[in-house]
Amino acid sequence: MTESRTHTLFSFGTLRDERVQTALFGGAVPTSPAALAGYTTRPLKITDPAVIAASGLDVHLILERRLGALVEGAVLHLTDQELAAADAYEVDDYTRRRVVLSSGATTWAYLDAKPLRPAERIVVVGDSIAYGRCDPRGGWAGHLAAAHIAGNEAERRLFNLAVPGSTLADVGEQTPALLAARRPDTLLVAAGINDSAVPAAGTTAQADADLPAGSGSSSASDSDSEETADFARLAGSLDTLAATALGHNARLVVAGPSWLDEDRTRDYEGLRFTRARALALRASLRAWCEANHIDFLDLWEPLRERTELLVDGLHPSAEGHRALYEHLDALGR
Repeated sequence: MTESRTHTLFSFGTLRDERVQTALFGGAVPTSPAALAGYTTRPLKITDPAVIAASGLDVHLILERRLGALVEGAVLHLTDQELAAADAYEVDDYTRRRVVLSSGATTWAYLDAKPLRPAERIVVVGDSIAYGRCDPRGGWAGHLAAAHIAGNEAERRLFNLAVPGSTLADVGEQTPALLAARRPDTLLVAAGINDSAVPAAGTTAQADADLPAGSGSSSASDSDSEETADFARLAGSLDTLAATALGHNARLVVAGPSWLDEDRTRDYEGLRFTRARALALRASLRAWCEANHIDFLDLWEPLRERTELLVDGLHPSAEGHRALYEHLDALGR
C-alpha cells in the first residue's frame, strides 16, 4: 500500500532539483508552483560534504523577511518518511516551521534556525520584565530594539507592546488587535511568570502547588491534576498566540522565564513567586514549543544565582537586563 503524502513543504532552492529528490526520496515527488509573500532570500555557505554532494552546490539560499517581497518556489507533497529525509538533509542553520503561502494555505518551510536573525519587523508582547521595568533604557527589549534597528534604520522596526502584570491569557487576548497596524513578521512572546504566582497568604494547598509533584502535603494525584490543568491553560493561550501569529504571516517566538531569587519574592505585591513554579513554567513552555515546532528562547541561565542582578528578586536591574539581552541575542540573532 502506498504511503499517503500528507505533508506539504515549500521549497525555494535545492529540494526542487530532481537529482536531490532522487538522492533523498528515491525519485521525484509531486510538486506544484507556489509563492511566499513577505520573504526574500540570501546566500548561505554550506560545509556539510553530504549536502554538497547531493546538491552539487556549496552555497544554498535561506529565507529572510522583507515587507513587500515575494519568493517563488514550489510545494512538495511528501510522506512521513520523505519529510524526515528532508529534515535530515537540511543543515543546522535551518529549522522547519509553519508559514503562510501567497494563496493563504499553510505549509512547512525551512527557516533560519536563529529566529530573530531574519526578522525585519518584530513585535514584543509580555509582562513587566519584557516591558523593561527597573531599567530606564527599556530593558532587554530596548537593547534588542537598538541593535536590530541599527542593522537597517530604513526598514527594521521593533515595537515593545508589553504590559506589566500581564499573564499569558492576557497577552493572548490583547495581542490580536495590536498587530495589523505594525505589520510584524515576528511575534516575540515573553510572559508566563505571572501565571506561576500564587497568593502570598495562600492556603496549605496553594503552598503545596509551589512544590514539585509529590513533595508537598497534597497527594501526588492532586499535584499531578493541578499541574495538568496549569499546562492546559498555558497551552490554550499559546495556541491562541500561534494562530494569531500565523494569521499575520508572522513567526512566533517564545521566551522562557528568567531565574528568580525565591528568598526575596515571598510577598511581592500580595503574590508569591517560587523557583519550583518558575521551573515548571519553563518546562511547560519548552514542551509546548517542541511539540508545535515553535522557537523557544531559554532565558533562565543568564541570571542564575546572580541575585545582585535582580532589584527585588524578580525584576532584573539595568545590568540584569543587559545580561538577558546578550544571551537572547546569542540565541536568536
